[in-house]
Order: sequence, then C-alpha cells, then structure tokens
Amino acid sequence: MMDYKGYKAQIDFDDDAGLFVGEVINTRDGITFSGTSVEELRNAFRRAVDDYIALSSDMAASAERPYSGKIVVRVNPILHHAIAVCARRDGKSVSAWIADRLAEAAGVDGKVG
Repeated sequence: MMDYKGYKAQIDFDDDAGLFVGEVINTRDGITFSGTSVEELRNAFRRAVDDYIALSSDMAASAERPYSGKIVVRVNPILHHAIAVCARRDGKSVSAWIADRLAEAAGVDGKVG
C-alpha cells in the first residue's frame, strides 16, 4: 500500500509484463500507474496524483478527495449494546466488528490498511 497526499494505492505485480502496477483505491475516479522498480513506481504514483489534481483544476472540476476510511454512524443505545455484545463475543473491538459486517454486506475485503 502506498500513500500520497491522502490518496492510497494498492500495488500488484504483473509477472507477464514485468511491471509493478498500482491503482488508487480511495476515490471513485480511475487513477492507475506502473513502474519497473519501487522508485519508478513511487514516482509514477506521485505524478499520477499530481496530474489528477491539476487536470481537475484545469477542467474547473474539483478532484475527488480521497476517502478517509472513517465513518460516523449514530444508532440507538439498544442496538449499540447489542453490537458491543456481538463484538465482545467475537473477541473484536466494536469498530472492527462493524467493519467486518459492512465488508460482508458490500462484498469487499474490509481490512484497514
């Protein structure tokens, strides 16, 4: 995982092409980049984010701010208690338990990274 100006990128290796490939994961817009070394990949990531922000400025649109990974949810006290009981039963914090349930519902990997 790479981080630059609040944008987070998931990195994979394409063995056929011999390239590291990255994709910014905390925005709806598709921002991708690649490199043959860690340094080249890091520079390509920073360039891609900077270009994205500049392009958005030039188009009179604002760049989508990266998702922070923080969600504030208000629930009634009875539900809060029930969630805490479930989290304790599973040996997790309330936040970790809720993140797991949301990831299951969304069909995605909920690991915080």
